[in-house]
Amino acid sequence: MTSISYDPALTMRQARAAYFAANHFGEDGGYGDAWVDFKLGPLPLPFPNTAGRKRAVAYHDLHHIVTGYDTNALGEFEISAWELGAGCGSFAAAWVINLGGLCAGLIAAPRRTVAAFRRGRRSRSLYGRRLDELLDASVGEVRAMTARSEPSTFATDSVLLGLGALSGAVAASMLLMVMLTLMPVFLVLGQVRRRAAAAT
Repeated sequence: MTSISYDPALTMRQARAAYFAANHFGEDGGYGDAWVDFKLGPLPLPFPNTAGRKRAVAYHDLHHIVTGYDTNALGEFEISAWELGAGCGSFAAAWVINLGGLCAGLIAAPRRTVAAFRRGRRSRSLYGRRLDELLDASVGEVRAMTARSEPSTFATDSVLLGLGALSGAVAASMLLMVMLTLMPVFLVLGQVRRRAAAAT
């Protein structure tokens, strides 16, 4: 999926509808789905769409709109790095998922991932703000909300990036072990879901 350009005058609600449509996420963005697919290479593995993930992804999608990062693999690595740099507040699911994304991004596209992290360090994330107010505001207004005036130093950024990479390696290793352990269950669930969808 390539990036979409959003008119700053659009409301975030309008931009989000365009984002959902362009990415084939469905009218509600998949927020109401009981399961979501985690892609391990070309293999889609279903896992429960937990309340923590639903809470975080509502902001994550808005971050894609305000930053312009794609929803392909490299874009997800960039948005992970940006969100870590900008801060994820009390959203534990966002911290864990983004740490894994940062680690993968540093391997797959180190320059782009480091640039996204440093951009995030000069930004504020939307995590914790009132969603209705964000959705009613314009794209331009919400982009302005993410701007941070305080300077970010190269030394501090480098230390935090190193800590993030180390934490990401641990988080990614643990997640991979869980995924591999549960892979047979996920594969069976995937088959059941596909058959049920084909039957309707």
